[in-house]
Amino acid sequence: MNAQFRQYAFALIFLGIGIFQLVKKDSLEATLYLLAGAAFIFNSLASESRFVRYKRPIVITTWVLIISVGILFLYLLQFKYL
Repeated sequence: MNAQFRQYAFALIFLGIGIFQLVKKDSLEATLYLLAGAAFIFNSLASESRFVRYKRPIVITTWVLIISVGILFLYLLQFKYL
């Protein structure tokens, strides 16, 4: 399994868990998993040779998603689980 496929596989897993959380009516956790899946997708797109022209905006989007996931995770940890 190459690294590119692994990134998309993790994104698919996170998106699946996010959809499952939506079905359970837990929108905060669904948002966390869906954003994490999107971050994995954008991270994979940044290393694709087809998107070299758009690498900078894709990397910026990836970092915004990663930071958003981190903030949302800390929020969930503080107010939902502790």
